[in-house]
This record gives sequence, C-alpha cells and structure tokens, in this order.
Amino acid sequence: MEKYVITLSRQFASMGRTIAQEASKCLGIEFYDRDIVEATARRMGQSIPEISRVEERAASGFGRRRYPLGIGLISMQEEVFEVQSNIICDLAAKESCIIVGRCADYLLKDMPRVLNVYIFAPEEARLHNCVEKLGMDEKTARRMLREVDRARETYRLRYCDGVKSVLDHRDLLIDSSRFGPKETAKLLCGMAREVFGEER
Repeated sequence: MEKYVITLSRQFASMGRTIAQEASKCLGIEFYDRDIVEATARRMGQSIPEISRVEERAASGFGRRRYPLGIGLISMQEEVFEVQSNIICDLAAKESCIIVGRCADYLLKDMPRVLNVYIFAPEEARLHNCVEKLGMDEKTARRMLREVDRARETYRLRYCDGVKSVLDHRDLLIDSSRFGPKETAKLLCGMAREVFGEER
C-alpha cells in the first residue's frame, strides 16, 4: 500500500500521545515523538537534555526576548527547528507513520497523503487527567495547562508562516474526553482507513 502520514497535534493532557500510541498499534505503523528529539541530538552532536531545553525555550519565546538580534540561544533554536524539520520530512518520505507535534502538519502541508489531526478536551477533563493520570496536584496542573498550551501555540505561530488559528492545516478535530483514549484511537484508525483505503 502507498505510504501515508498522520500528524497529531494536541492540547496538554488531552491524552494525545497515548492516542497516537494506540492508533499506531491499530494501524501497524510507527509513531514518532521523543524519537525526533533523540535523532536531532544525534545529528547535532548534542545531548538529549540540551535539545529538550532548547525546544522548551523556543516554545516559551525566551530566546527571542533575550537575543533579539538572532545570536546565541536563538541561533540554536533555529538550527534545532531546521534539523527537526528535515527529520520529519525524511520520516514522512520513508514510511507510513504517525508524527506527534513539532509543526508536522505545516511541514508536510504539500504532501498528498497526510491526515492532520488535533486532539483537544475541555479544561476540566484535562485537569482530571493531570491529577489522576500524571500525579500532579491541582494547583500545578492548572498552571501547566495554561503554560504548556501557550508555549505550544507560541511555537506554532513562530515557525508556521501564515498560520493564524488552531484550525489551519488541520483536517480532523477530536474531543478525546467524549470517547477516551482507546475509542478516540479507534475513531482515528477508522478515518485513516477510509481516507487512505487501507484494508481493515
């Protein structure tokens, strides 16, 4: 079968990564998330914690405020994004897969066989996931919901030219609280099979 790619973006604590894992098992294809960080570290000759730190600062906008002339940390952020972009495009060209986050929907916007999915959930459902599944206290969870969602949106707006809304370059939006991770993954698999013509 001709290869295809599912990109999966998500709100914090909407269980998007779990859904991607379940869908990859269901469809029999790979899913990539932290693997992209590991591959970036190898290509750049850096440690995984260093690449993660640069990613986090790029998302927060810290580097842009601190180095407005494009030197220092900001240059590292641009290099990390370029390397990750190349890795994502290489993965998409190589095999059918699910790619989580990192502006993959934008980077692969000209690829014909791509399904761009956005997983979201109401704040109270995500708060429940933070407390019950991630072991956070409620105060920390509420802060993380605000900060991580803001950071992801900042990152997307920074690197995706012309993107103005969460709807841009997204084909399917799913409220994971309606169905739970496993059923949401089944819905996603069903949609992928319909769109790409994969045998059940």
